[in-house]
Amino acid sequence: MNLVVSPELSFSIVADLAYEPSDPYAVRFTFHLPGDAPVTWVFARELLLDGLSGPSGEGDVHIHPEGGELSEVRIALHSPNGDAQLRCSAAPLVAFLVRTDRLVPMGQELTGRELDAQLADILRSCDAG
Repeated sequence: MNLVVSPELSFSIVADLAYEPSDPYAVRFTFHLPGDAPVTWVFARELLLDGLSGPSGEGDVHIHPEGGELSEVRIALHSPNGDAQLRCSAAPLVAFLVRTDRLVPMGQELTGRELDAQLADILRSCDAG
């Protein structure tokens, strides 16, 4: 991923992407800046998906495609401590989203939680009876 300082200057930074099925709506980006502690941003998986095909986001995170043929993505992060503009190839983001979809398919995020809640209700009723 590239941290964009100006239209003429950017530098490469390491970014880790993470997804936990226990928090199926969220993705985590951890940015490793030289000389600083890693910084993690958590935002909606759907925001990342939507940002691959068109402008997406309100508030602190904005994502939009850049260039033709879904070649690059720009991510704008806004915080009280400052703003960051990031640019990266779309391919690793698409691959990441495909992997998350294998774990918890888009649109089925509630299924696992609903099943857990129903199982807990059944177990409670068995204990009470």
